[in-house]
Amino acid sequence: MTEQEMIGITNQASKEWLKEFPTPQETAHPVPKRFLEIFAKLIAEKEREACAEICDGFYLSWIDIQGRYEFMGEGASECAGAIRARGQE
Repeated sequence: MTEQEMIGITNQASKEWLKEFPTPQETAHPVPKRFLEIFAKLIAEKEREACAEICDGFYLSWIDIQGRYEFMGEGASECAGAIRARGQE
């Protein structure tokens, strides 16, 4: 993950956290617990999608070979779907 991506996720987490109207006591902490929860969720989503995209790439490369390796491409596609589904739990 690049520094720019990390800054973007930090900004997004801050915006989402501030929508919850944190109390002055919560904002007094250097890093509030709820902010960390939101940040961790966003990081996990980004990582899941990156892993799923790798599987999608395998799928496309195996399909390009055609014929006898097609089942491997299907497995890679199922893997990408399973990774993305983890975020829906």
